[in-house]
Amino acid sequence: MRHFVDPALLPGLDLMPPFDFSPEALPVIRQGMDQAVAAAPEPDAQGVAWRDDHAPSPAGHDVPVRVYTPAGAAGPLPLIVQIHGGGYVMGSHRISHAANLATAAAVDAVIVAVDYRLAPETVAPGSVEDCYAALNWAVERAEALGIDGARIAVRGESAGGGLAAALCQLARDRGGPAIIHQNLIYPMLDDRTCITRQPDHLGAFVWTPQANSFGWRSLLGTEPGGASVPPYAVPARAESLAGLPPAFIAVGALDLFLAEDMDYARRLIEAGVAAELHVYAGAYHGFDMLPDAEPVLRMKRDATAALRRALHAA
Repeated sequence: MRHFVDPALLPGLDLMPPFDFSPEALPVIRQGMDQAVAAAPEPDAQGVAWRDDHAPSPAGHDVPVRVYTPAGAAGPLPLIVQIHGGGYVMGSHRISHAANLATAAAVDAVIVAVDYRLAPETVAPGSVEDCYAALNWAVERAEALGIDGARIAVRGESAGGGLAAALCQLARDRGGPAIIHQNLIYPMLDDRTCITRQPDHLGAFVWTPQANSFGWRSLLGTEPGGASVPPYAVPARAESLAGLPPAFIAVGALDLFLAEDMDYARRLIEAGVAAELHVYAGAYHGFDMLPDAEPVLRMKRDATAALRRALHAA
């Protein structure tokens, strides 16, 4: 299968072997990820200040957030609500720290990164409700945070991309803060992929069908692909995508999520939503673990350009 992979991305397969999930293995996987994040050197701040805070939730708990603010901002800046990946079952806002510093500097925007509750301890729609609480918290404190509440984007990777898409649907339906752009990086959008036969080379690396089934089962609290799912748990199951913000979607050609991401882009376009879809040849799920590889640099340029166009339109 490795012959399908872009040669520049082959080293990543040794850094990130496929996950083998089970209820017993999950705590160990989480601990290993936390240790790796803690051991990573502090990245270059790139002129961006950051601090930890929390957003109160209507459910009575606090949602941890990390706020990134470019130095020397002239006037209110756009807001990006960033949602981390991890298959809905692992990770925290800390895993996106270096990327958020770089994005805040490159886009000239305030970023609020959300540390939502994980499954299976919290099933849907708990995680997207946490993201909605963080969105409202930021908008309510727009002046203190130096945010222009008329320029809001959401961005997420993998499960974070799924939550970003769900957050747009939730905000639309509740008449919440107006989001003007969704930046979805190999988003995890459709539990029905778990019961759909895929070519063997799709999902052969990093995030496999076994991992996907575990993630969706944990989030839904039931077997994926069933007749019904909790509200806002599965973005691809929304009856209507009309009225959603314009979207940028990026996915690798070897990613298990390729078909569902392509289909979501198609449905957005058919619903009258401006959407651009970028498919990167020879790229697997999470290929941006290699920050300096040429396909990764290309994807980052594309995603950053989409954010800048949306948030700094003339």
